[in-house]
Amino acid sequence: MTKEQAVEAAAAAVIEHGGPEALTDPHIVTTAMGVALGLGATHEDIRNEMRRQRGEL
Repeated sequence: MTKEQAVEAAAAAVIEHGGPEALTDPHIVTTAMGVALGLGATHEDIRNEMRRQRGEL
């Protein structure tokens, strides 16, 4: 998985599972975030991707 793919997956997981509070299953969100961060992504990268996926950018 590339960093870009991991960022896309992490952003989708956060959106899907209740936002930063991970209201449905925090393990899915934290795992996806961990992969993206481990590949060199930043929290800002993930925030920007969330905005893109929501059509805000």
